Amino acid sequence: MSYCFNPTCPHPKNLASSQRCQSCGAPLLLTGKCGQYRAIKQLGQGGFGATFLAQNEVLPGEPSCVIKQLRPSGTAPHILQMAEELFEREAKTLGMIGNHPQIPRLLDYFKQDNQFYLVQEYISGATLQQEVKKTGCYSEAGVKQFLSEVLPLLQYIHELKVIHRDIKPANLIRRSQDARLVLIDFGAVKNQVSQTTPNPSGQTALTAYAIGTPGFAPPEQMAMRPVYSSDIYALGVTCIYLLTTKTPKDLPYNPTTGEIIWEQLVDVSDHFTRVLKKMLEVSVRNRYQSAPDVLRALDMEPYLDSLSKGLIVKSEVKSDVDIKERTNNRPDNSGVLFNEPASNGNNGVAQVAAAIRARRAKLAENSGSQSGRRERKQVIPKSQNLINTNSNGSQVNRKINSQALLTAYMKGRRDFASYNISLLNLQDSDLSGTNFHGAQLTKTNLQGTNLENSDFGRASLKEANLKDANLTKAYLSHADLEGADLRGADLSYAYMSQANLRGANLCGANLTGARISDEQLALAKINWLTVRPNGKRGFL
Repeated sequence: MSYCFNPTCPHPKNLASSQRCQSCGAPLLLTGKCGQYRAIKQLGQGGFGATFLAQNEVLPGEPSCVIKQLRPSGTAPHILQMAEELFEREAKTLGMIGNHPQIPRLLDYFKQDNQFYLVQEYISGATLQQEVKKTGCYSEAGVKQFLSEVLPLLQYIHELKVIHRDIKPANLIRRSQDARLVLIDFGAVKNQVSQTTPNPSGQTALTAYAIGTPGFAPPEQMAMRPVYSSDIYALGVTCIYLLTTKTPKDLPYNPTTGEIIWEQLVDVSDHFTRVLKKMLEVSVRNRYQSAPDVLRALDMEPYLDSLSKGLIVKSEVKSDVDIKERTNNRPDNSGVLFNEPASNGNNGVAQVAAAIRARRAKLAENSGSQSGRRERKQVIPKSQNLINTNSNGSQVNRKINSQALLTAYMKGRRDFASYNISLLNLQDSDLSGTNFHGAQLTKTNLQGTNLENSDFGRASLKEANLKDANLTKAYLSHADLEGADLRGADLSYAYMSQANLRGANLCGANLTGARISDEQLALAKINWLTVRPNGKRGFL
């Protein structure tokens, strides 16, 4: 089927082979700079445009894409000028920052018949708004993990002098192929912080447009004076939504200060309450000024250097990649949809995020704040039998077999904290960036397995086979490795503080840069092939 791009067409559906709309006579093919596009169906429509699932008929295989059509609300010169500014701004921004694995890429943009078109990647998956409606509210640990994934992304766009201005659950999609969060809808961005000079009427050309979503946008942004911390505020409101399932309009507020009243609706630690309150400060002066400030407050500062190095990936445009046809209607009808990107080679950020999650898990355990707290539901087929629950819904005796674990990992799952994984055979698997915090892995076969950046904090790895395993930057604080076989394992830059290494075999292991004490090493077996934390071999 061909779908007409004409916004006033009374019957937009046409035969697939049609060249012109049978109802209004408009051409059904768009000619851009990088291809010729035919719309298959309309995916969404909002106040400023519509999006369509389309095919690029120039490329072999006619790969799918998504086209965003910006439709001016009138034909007056100032309206057209405003629309063109919005169009150029979004295209320029996406072109500048779209080489990040958590931001959709711009594939094409052009103007045709006074309509503006952006061709973009489509993110396959559910928005956080859809996710919460389906599975319920997040736990404190879940929200901290969310922040560990989104704050580095905000740091990235802010360093490029871009303010998103529309952070909200509907604009964050968990990509189905790898479970990573992707930030969409850059139509409201501001790509400079300094204000433009107002015209005689007191308004800039964009004053009436793209100021963000009421409730999520802070006062200074609604007054058209956004700053970087405006995105921090919106992220804080998103956290409250994840914890309560309530949108800002459903939350009470202080009529004197304008502050949202939310503390009594959530069950979180005192420390996390203070962090959220500072993110939600109405006064810009009292709010966190940057994403790194929030990361430091959450005690994730040790990973900031790694984040800055791991954010930018090599831009590689593959516009001829075949993408399966999918639809993804946005619940807020803003009509901003994208095409699923290829993410091969973009594992650096995921690994860093895993390290942050490890740090977060340690903090949560040390504070004792998560005891007895309701866990977030996992959308896993019942046939896998991943979770058993007692009468009050708490997760207990969680067991899993090898095939179910590997299948869940392939589908994007990375959290197996507190699971019973003892005696399983996971040899030569890829389980990098996985959370095994507090899990039971006694006598588990992990020989040759990639466990880079995985979290084994307080996990039991007694007599586990970790021979030749990749444990680079793994988090092993307070882990029990008594009797474990670590011969030839790569433990470079692993965090092993307070880990029990009594009887562990570290012959030939690489411990370069690992956080481990001489007292711990004295309990283990080492030989002249063992690389110590200082980079030297042997017993010295």
